[in-house]
This record gives sequence, structure tokens and C-alpha cells, in this order.
Amino acid sequence: MSRCPLLVRDAELTDVPALRGLLTGSSARGFDDSDPTEAEAAVARISADPDQRLLVAVSEGEVIGTVQLIRAPLSPLHADNALHVAHLHVREDMQRHGVGRALMEATLSWAEEKGTMHVLAAAASGSRDANRFMARLGLAQVAIVRAATVQSLRAKLPVETPAAARVGSRSHRSVAQVLAQRRSQRRAQTRTPDTAC
Repeated sequence: MSRCPLLVRDAELTDVPALRGLLTGSSARGFDDSDPTEAEAAVARISADPDQRLLVAVSEGEVIGTVQLIRAPLSPLHADNALHVAHLHVREDMQRHGVGRALMEATLSWAEEKGTMHVLAAAASGSRDANRFMARLGLAQVAIVRAATVQSLRAKLPVETPAAARVGSRSHRSVAQVLAQRRSQRRAQTRTPDTAC
């Protein structure tokens, strides 16, 4: 099959039904399908944010691929922004027709336009094709991203906040005061002259 003529552009509200269809089948386990109104609000929010883009690949009037781009710091210790690539998806029947490559080309063009030097891309762990595609483009694996709901994490973690996380609380201050008092007592004991001879 020959490569289809593609247009890559920013997502519009009219693309929401197609986007929901693309992203629902590939969403992580435990995450429900988005509500149509919520999805429209998300597309509008991304469109209004100068540091985000939601691109779609369109062929013959149909949305066949998408990618979300987010400009954010490379790490908490870097001032430079990186382009974070998320939710790169191509409709299954349109894979291996240059759609992913066209979306990544648009990604690089935006990175260059913004003077961004690094690209970080996430692909679903279960998607061999997406991971191979990223590797062929020269993107090395630097992390494994895991996801869960707050509710499922809460079920695995203790309800009581650990003492180390309660910095600044009364219990933390009282422990510090007790330790300081014990140190003072030890110092006082070592200063007392030994009178027994």
C-alpha cells in the first residue's frame, strides 16, 4: 500500500470523537475512558497553553494519528526545557505508512522553533511496535514510567504518614527536642569530675 497524503495540524474540538477512539484502546490499565465534555475541555486547555500542543495526523478527512507535546524542564535540576512527547498513537490500520514519522517530524520542527535541545518520549510498555519505532529513531531508554490510580496506591501504603514525611509537625519537633535534651544530659555527665579515688 502506498503512503497516504497526510496533513499534521493542531487538534480541534471537532477531533475529540476520533481522539477518544484512538486513545481509549491504548490507555493504561485501570484508567477509564474520558467523558466527552472532559475531553473537549482538555483539548481547549492544551490549545490555550503555549507550552503544549496536541497534534493530529489527518488523511482523507479522518484523524489517523495523534501526539501530545509538552515543553517542560529536562529535570528538576535543569533550567533548560525539553520537549516531552506523550500519547503518540497511530490508528492500527494506518501503521507503517509514515504517520508516526510525520508526527515526529512536526514534533522536531516545533522543538527547533522553540530552541529546545532535548526530546523525551514515552511509549506504552506493551506496544512493541511503538517502542521499536522510538528505538529506530535513536531514542534510548532512560526510564520506565509506571501508572496507578491514587486509590490503588493508597491501598498499598499505610494510612499513617511516616514520621520522616511529617517534617515541621508537632511530633517531629518533640522528637527533636527529646534528642537535644538527651545530648545535653550526656554532655553534662561527661563534664562531671570523678571524685572517687
